[in-house]
Amino acid sequence: MRALCWHGRGDVSIDYVPDPIILEPGDAIVRVTATAICGSDLHLYDGVVPTMEYGDVLGHEPMGEVVEVGKGVTRLRKGDRVVVPFVVACGSCFFCKRGEHSGCDVSNPNAHMALELMGQSPAGLFGYSHMMGGFWGGQAEYLRVPFADVGPIKIESGLSDEQVLFLSDIFPTGYFAADLCGIEAGDTVAVWGCGPVGQMAIRSAWMLGAGRVVAIDRVPERLRMAEAGKAETIDFEETQVYDRLMEMTRGRGPDRCIDAVGCEAHGMGSMDAVVDRVKTAVMLATDRAHVLREAIRCCRKFGTVSIPGVYVGEVDNVPMGAAMNKGLTFRMGQTPVQRYSQQLLAKIESGEFDPSFVVTHRLPLEQGPEAYKTFRDKKDGCIKVVLRP
Repeated sequence: MRALCWHGRGDVSIDYVPDPIILEPGDAIVRVTATAICGSDLHLYDGVVPTMEYGDVLGHEPMGEVVEVGKGVTRLRKGDRVVVPFVVACGSCFFCKRGEHSGCDVSNPNAHMALELMGQSPAGLFGYSHMMGGFWGGQAEYLRVPFADVGPIKIESGLSDEQVLFLSDIFPTGYFAADLCGIEAGDTVAVWGCGPVGQMAIRSAWMLGAGRVVAIDRVPERLRMAEAGKAETIDFEETQVYDRLMEMTRGRGPDRCIDAVGCEAHGMGSMDAVVDRVKTAVMLATDRAHVLREAIRCCRKFGTVSIPGVYVGEVDNVPMGAAMNKGLTFRMGQTPVQRYSQQLLAKIESGEFDPSFVVTHRLPLEQGPEAYKTFRDKKDGCIKVVLRP
């Protein structure tokens, strides 16, 4: 089959690789009909995430048609149309039973690698390094799906692929980010990063009762999309974010702050961002955390900082004194997609929400390598790419 494969920093190509096969009774094989490039994939493309290996198949936002099931699969059958969440979860361990599927104790066959870095291993993830399981991803013609009775979301309506595809990651991730905030009616929610997850977080904040949403970015088309989602916007190249947020909130600060950027944050002209770039360039640090520091500084006392943005290793110069003295609450994590799947599918089926607004580029799988570069460089108005194998 054809697949988008990783060959090193900035090097993604279309390769021919073996078709996936059933390895365990609980597996299913899905013929991919649509798959997307996620902002998190850019961390792989930029060489930030460790334990990637030459030839790894990328992608964790796929959907398609079930073409084969293992003998232990009872919920799916050949011909079913499904969205595949990026989290691989067993459904029966301590964490899965609590709805914390991204902490699954069973699904990561390389748990020992994650344990060394993190103390415990999170769940396996599709297409996201060997530390996260080494599972081949869904930017390919076919995908092997372990624990197929647990993850895949059956689509039994006539909704288009683009309307439901983002149940795989960015819609539940944006919703999870807003949910973690504990939004109270009328709260001001500030969202750093107006990429796809940020766009979903903006709209999810409204769903959960926000009274005001402020979006922070520097890319004009992303800011315009945020404005279309009823957010007020701040261009951080034009305005000091802290000063503007204090002005907008009469000196109090936003009630809830969402870091939808993560480990490769920019900070135009700020000294901490310059130091981050120097340290990561010479391998003295792994993550650039300007947005996290800014969110801590801006958040109101006893407010909440939610972190859906991916962090990889260690972060320098986090202002813990400010966080502690202001009484901030931090909530974060990989999204337990399975917890939210049915309620978010219901919002799409009812017409309450259509996630397809975020798509700007629709391309065949063969153009994936060029699409990665376009997305990474924010060229041609690119916000979200959907690939068709």
